[in-house]
Amino acid sequence: MISSHYRWVIVAAGGLLGCIAIGAMFSLPVFLQPISRDTGWSVTGVSSAMTVGFIAMALASMIWGAASDRWGPRLVVVTGSALLAASLALASRATSLIEFQILFGLIVGGACAAIFAPMMACVTGWFDTHRSLAVSLVSAGMGMAPMTMSPLAGWLVSIFDWRTSLLIIAALAAAIMIPAALLLRSPPALEESHAAASSGEGPDMSLEQALRSPQFIILLLTNFFCCATHSGPIFHTVSYAMSCGIPMLAAVSIYSVEGLAGMGGRVAFGILGDRYGAKRILVAGLLLQAFGALAYFFVRDLGAFYAVAALFGFIYAGVMPLYAVIARENFPLRMMGTVIGGTAMAGSLGMAIGPLAGGLIYDAFDSYGWLYIGAWGIGIGAFLIAMTFKPFPKDRPALAPA
Repeated sequence: MISSHYRWVIVAAGGLLGCIAIGAMFSLPVFLQPISRDTGWSVTGVSSAMTVGFIAMALASMIWGAASDRWGPRLVVVTGSALLAASLALASRATSLIEFQILFGLIVGGACAAIFAPMMACVTGWFDTHRSLAVSLVSAGMGMAPMTMSPLAGWLVSIFDWRTSLLIIAALAAAIMIPAALLLRSPPALEESHAAASSGEGPDMSLEQALRSPQFIILLLTNFFCCATHSGPIFHTVSYAMSCGIPMLAAVSIYSVEGLAGMGGRVAFGILGDRYGAKRILVAGLLLQAFGALAYFFVRDLGAFYAVAALFGFIYAGVMPLYAVIARENFPLRMMGTVIGGTAMAGSLGMAIGPLAGGLIYDAFDSYGWLYIGAWGIGIGAFLIAMTFKPFPKDRPALAPA
């Protein structure tokens, strides 16, 4: 019997895994200009590797999530960690744009999907109390990426070329992530859930019924529009600041401020979600996120960038863990990897829009203005969709056969 205190080890391991995985993938914005200058590949072409990555995350999320439901999180996350490190190393040797897009986009993105959904499903299963806070702390580890991995990438590329820098990040990922993944354990409540389901005493919902329910569909749509709102502003912050005349290392520090604020936002929104309800806090956060994205349209100097980055990072990062909490509150634990994988799939598709859209807008107008106006409109859409979510009644009757 594993001690209940071990759940905090799971939280710590999840935060570390998320930090390295997301940080490795989001090193691309820092490498964007150096790669383009060194290879002659267009900004749009290099940016589209990120788009490919998010599409790969989307396609792989439910697969990895379902695998974690069947075989447990440890095997899935160890496999994803090894695949992530190998694909980063291979991407550092890419000699053509299409090869880079496949290695950094398709494979790195697919590997990152093996971390997020299984990890979130695992953590929600370990906690009955303080669930929003626990999930938010894992997410806060991901928020550490702009404060740690992005400055590291910026420092490395100021000393080495981008290829050597990316290879170093690959080695770091292997050395840290694989041992951390070995600490994972399936939640004890999952065994109880499987036993109850097999005895006919468990939740009355089949997987097919869950995936066809209005609650699941609304979660998918909300996460899609939410991520489409912030993906462009996140990915193009460094490039936008540089286009305003801000030096590269200072521009990367804006990204770090956004990440630092995001850590606070994750914890604050987690505490608020435990106190006032995850759905209520999510809806409020989505409305604020839309106007936070729009605020970038009005900034040009470093101080203003810092202020908006702090606000925007606090909000967008704060809302993201709440999707997993809402999923756990409404769906059986035995299918949590699949359900959270589905919401992650939708979020990844939303994230795929921003890098490509921002690159196209910049190449067409030599400006990022329309990116932030569009993000505001999409953010309002996310808010309106979230307003329609109605949780399952606590004493819901059995669902009609699918």
